[in-house]
Amino acid sequence: MSVINKISEKDLQGIKLLKNEPLSHYSNTCTGGPADFLAFPKEISELKTLCLWAQQESLPLTILGNASNLIVKDGGIRGLVIILTKMDQVVVENNQVIAQAGAAMIKTTQVACQAGLSGLEFAAGVPGSVGGAVFMNAGAYGGEIKDQVSEVTVVDYEGNEKHYTNEELAFSYRHSRIQEENSIVVAATFDLKPLEKHLIREQMDQLNFLRASKQPLEYPSCGSVFKRPQGYYTGKLIHDAGLQGYSIGGAQISTKHAGFIVNKGNATATNYLDLIHHVQAVIKAQFGVDLETEVRILGEGQ
Repeated sequence: MSVINKISEKDLQGIKLLKNEPLSHYSNTCTGGPADFLAFPKEISELKTLCLWAQQESLPLTILGNASNLIVKDGGIRGLVIILTKMDQVVVENNQVIAQAGAAMIKTTQVACQAGLSGLEFAAGVPGSVGGAVFMNAGAYGGEIKDQVSEVTVVDYEGNEKHYTNEELAFSYRHSRIQEENSIVVAATFDLKPLEKHLIREQMDQLNFLRASKQPLEYPSCGSVFKRPQGYYTGKLIHDAGLQGYSIGGAQISTKHAGFIVNKGNATATNYLDLIHHVQAVIKAQFGVDLETEVRILGEGQ
């Protein structure tokens, strides 16, 4: 599809657009090489302009939310990278919470709690954004995003806006149809149920306590690294293989939770990837189990 209206420098004015920007400044692992261009749109119109500009200039397009469950390789990402964290509005309408893609899931759960709306408690400590959570059908403590989403608004790479129902999103374990499409989540509507605020808060506090006691929140990490293989617990497999605490460079399998890899200081993305590959090889050799990564791996390099 050709771009009908050419995007000029004037059209890009007012949009934060950086060149050759290290993505280590934005990723939760504090690793990652540079993006050729890095943009932070504040509204859908700016996002559409950036999509058309990328198409016009033949720039590959990569979309990031909070860059939490993500590893960017040390070679960085070519083309245009868009981070959506400035699109972070969250509003309440009756028994629905409508959140823009860049809104933090933690913020969204807090808004729901203040409105006395229940259903998102499981996500109270999830570090990602709404867009990322929808993209991967994030889940924790028995809940998943698919259980509460009723509608999602997306913009495709050609700047067209679409709306998907829950059924149309084809949710499954850590999957949605967005992963197979050149489209960007821009907002999600959550259907929730009224409940007394103090009961919602109690459940959120309990889950956050469990998270803090079991997960290595004191170090940079990419969250849960591997998907849970059917019939097994990933953390137990890694622990039983004697890998807990194993390090490559500054990347270490957490001594607190074996399903996490933390940055103990000056880790590179290559350290992370080497450690992931080592874990996969050892678990395959010892138990015959193939560990599939949950973390999204992007960019150039190893």
